[in-house]
Amino acid sequence: MEIYRNHVLVCGGGGCVSSGCEEVAKTLQEEMKKYGIDKEIKVVITGCMGPCALGPMMIVYPDGIFYKKLTPDDVREIVEKHLYQGNVVERLLFEGENDVNNISFFSNQVKIALRNVGIVDPNNIEHYIARDGYFALARVLGEMEPAQVIRHIKESGLRGRGGAGFPTGLKWELAARSAGPVKYVVCNADEGDPGAYMDRSIIEGDPHSLIEGMIIGGYAIGANKGFVYIRAEYPLAVEHLDLAIRQAREKGFLGGNIFDSGFSFDIEIRVGAGAFVCGEETALLRSIEGERGEPRPKPPFPADRGLWQKPTVINNVETWANVPPIILNGTEWFKSVGTAKSPGTKVFALAGKIENSGLVEVPMGATLGEVIFEVGGGIPKGKKFKAAQTGGPSGGCIPIQYLNVPMDYESLTELGTIMGSGGLIVMDEDTCMVDLAKFFLEFVQEESCGKCVPCRVGTKRMLEILENITRGKGQPGDIEKLEKLGKHIKDTALCGLGQTAPNPVLSTICYFREEYEEHIKNKYCRASVCASLFVSPCQNSCPAGIDVPRYIEAVQRKAYADAVDIIREDNPFPSVCGRVCNHPCERRCQRGQLDAPVGIRYIKRFAGDYELANWEKSIKRVQKKMAGVTPNGKKVAVVGSGPAGLTVAYFLAKWGYKVMVIEEQPVLGGMLALTIPAYRLPRDILNKEIEWILAHGIDVMLNTSVGKDISLSSLVKEYDAVFVGIGCHKDSPLDVPGEDLPEVYSALSFLKDVCLGHEVQIGKRVAVIGGGNSAIDAARVAKRLGAREVSIIYRRNREDMPAEKSEIEDAANEGIEIHCLTTPVRVIEENGHVVGLECIRLEPGQYDKSGRRTPVPVEGSNFVVEIDTVITAVGLFQDIENLVVDDEITLGSGKVIEVDKESMMTSIPGVFAGGDCVRGPETVISAIADGRKAAQTIDRYLGGKNYESFDKRQIKRELYQPVIEGERERINPTILPPEQRKFNFDEVEATLTEKEVQYEASRCLRCDVK
Repeated sequence: MEIYRNHVLVCGGGGCVSSGCEEVAKTLQEEMKKYGIDKEIKVVITGCMGPCALGPMMIVYPDGIFYKKLTPDDVREIVEKHLYQGNVVERLLFEGENDVNNISFFSNQVKIALRNVGIVDPNNIEHYIARDGYFALARVLGEMEPAQVIRHIKESGLRGRGGAGFPTGLKWELAARSAGPVKYVVCNADEGDPGAYMDRSIIEGDPHSLIEGMIIGGYAIGANKGFVYIRAEYPLAVEHLDLAIRQAREKGFLGGNIFDSGFSFDIEIRVGAGAFVCGEETALLRSIEGERGEPRPKPPFPADRGLWQKPTVINNVETWANVPPIILNGTEWFKSVGTAKSPGTKVFALAGKIENSGLVEVPMGATLGEVIFEVGGGIPKGKKFKAAQTGGPSGGCIPIQYLNVPMDYESLTELGTIMGSGGLIVMDEDTCMVDLAKFFLEFVQEESCGKCVPCRVGTKRMLEILENITRGKGQPGDIEKLEKLGKHIKDTALCGLGQTAPNPVLSTICYFREEYEEHIKNKYCRASVCASLFVSPCQNSCPAGIDVPRYIEAVQRKAYADAVDIIREDNPFPSVCGRVCNHPCERRCQRGQLDAPVGIRYIKRFAGDYELANWEKSIKRVQKKMAGVTPNGKKVAVVGSGPAGLTVAYFLAKWGYKVMVIEEQPVLGGMLALTIPAYRLPRDILNKEIEWILAHGIDVMLNTSVGKDISLSSLVKEYDAVFVGIGCHKDSPLDVPGEDLPEVYSALSFLKDVCLGHEVQIGKRVAVIGGGNSAIDAARVAKRLGAREVSIIYRRNREDMPAEKSEIEDAANEGIEIHCLTTPVRVIEENGHVVGLECIRLEPGQYDKSGRRTPVPVEGSNFVVEIDTVITAVGLFQDIENLVVDDEITLGSGKVIEVDKESMMTSIPGVFAGGDCVRGPETVISAIADGRKAAQTIDRYLGGKNYESFDKRQIKRELYQPVIEGERERINPTILPPEQRKFNFDEVEATLTEKEVQYEASRCLRCDVK
């Protein structure tokens, strides 16, 4: 036996083959020969190792070093530095780990069906034997009667891994009891679900486990012949299985008189043409018989009359692969994994929007969240998880609120989906659920055998309805038609595939009905997928609907004033939003799929600042334009001067309304002026944009509280309409002992005092409680006011912090410590003053409805931090008590004002509301969007026609310059270094230069030009 100092396992799975593993393996052998170490190191080409997105990959044993995404040049470096010199090449490691067993993708798995896949050479039977291969068969033939084998499988609780989870032992028992001397076992390796490749990978990586399982099954039911039905699209699997069958025959494991037991068994491969319907067992049997693959009614079931009308057991590859280890290790061992009703493990093919796409095996009952986030690594690019599709075209979707669902048969059925063969498609916020349902229905329609009318015609009708909905031609009642058709098809289709065909549609309607309604009623696709419903993804994702490509085109032409005019068609705050917008447009930018999203916010800011630099000219333009507007004689009161209120005022004033803005504070701007620090939003910038809005003839009443100084009812009498746009001006309490001490501030009052220029006393050691933008702002302001040590205490993980990621990073760069999974339990006082904060450690618990893990206290982990100031920023809510008492405005859940979604009218006729008082704490651009919409609905309510201008814009779209499709690096603005900014309120982020903005604008792909 040869001795090697290292074994290098190179993944030879289908995914790695397509990404170049053969060239990697060839280079590895060549380089080892150059260094004269080819006799010391054994190279093994294995089956799929699992994390397919990381291929080509290799593992170096005995160290367990895992290398990913390899090129031939990488291999040359590994041979020289690692295999020859003994130094690990750290840049090629996965998760920075030096031991494959510590990598979360592998450490969170339990492998039974995949026990050999990625470890052995699938083309060498000796490797399988060395891993206890065919030992189970020897035990069965030497020690057990067929009835004992069946009882053993029944007691294990093994259920079929290919669909609904029928008990495997019971299926075998029924076939064994069926009369007749001829019986068959069949392996269903057709695996037609989109994105599924579990069975293929087992055959490619460990074909002998399938063979051994089938032989044991044949012995148990009295069959001497087996068939593996596999689709032609799996050439590598067919090749490996064919070789394995020949090797098994040579060893005497297949054929006549196996192990001198008197039992004979052989296996034959039947290659199918890839029809999805042949995954249904009766259609599969007909295809093996040489007939057209069409299902037949059941009963009789295959266990009674199957292949050539003989008793037949059909299981899929994964089920057969579980049989040998159950025989070897015992039923109790198998049942110790998984759940009581679903013991063992399940192999999933993770696909879609997930970091670690690939093949995984986890215990039955592992939660969906564990599979996606702990094994799969979560969602790429900071996107939000939306849903997961299980069971392929026969299954359904699981939305974010069910991340705690156990992945077992019963739990998934309760949610309206199935386990299926194990395909798990992960979807993020960019997935349109209507389009997803259409995709699966298109697949079913194309693959339907057409034998029964419900499937052939019913799914066609459903598909036609979905196509109309995604093209903007949906009609009221379409959702109800889909539900009615779907339920009828489920009740009347001939086979299981037809009966489950409506599942993706019905489950998406169940959990995402509002998306269907948006497509039908508003002709809006929130995911920017259904191209007929939007001009460009960036504009579609902007809450205010700003025509981003058009103003970028104006910037390309250096027509900066035109760019500002285009922005102000929908948003009167170009410079403000160029600084503080959360830029959802960039999250949808198609350029991000090529290199990085276009810096849309930076381009907007440049255009806005260009306008501010020509301030007098801009004001004169407004005055000239307003001189031509005829007053319509209608008056509107706007309560609150935040972004929502000023936006309403801006549009209504433009349209000839007399507008009065009533503000409780001494300054205009709402939360923009009162809580956003100057280093993010300089006051001169904000004030100039507010002055520009007021130049449209808007009147202002400051220091006036509606509900105290004047009543809402008096406004209703005096004005033709009223808009309420008050923000969230109250901090949520901390609810811990000691929060009433004088050195405990609310973030909102703290930031207001600073923004209004009031004197603020703060200590040297400050703790800020919270993880939102207010917490980050409060911490950075405290640092600027002279605090020596500033800490942010947040109860979840850092990636869960709702604040803007760039702001979190800037805070950390300024020396602010961020302590996660920590929460205060008591403010410690001495002589009536704060001297410390008692905290407790937390650990992630179950997932909540937002998709984040609920923090759970760690018993006995309390500790004390010495501080002298506490700032609380754990949430904001609306200060609308006076309005409620005065006029009984109806409140919705969360104590926000309840409005009609379409008209934005409150329970009081003529009174409208929007922004934070309706949404809860939200973004600036969402408040602006509400203001824009409210202006339209108020205009409509008062009999105007100006609101139609938004819908009647006829815009000619053409390219000013050629689209640059090659990779081009994004330009980010200059940032003031931490040491120069953390003790003053100078603006941190600079505006792009004209040269930079021209370059950045040139990166736009102009998705609006069809």
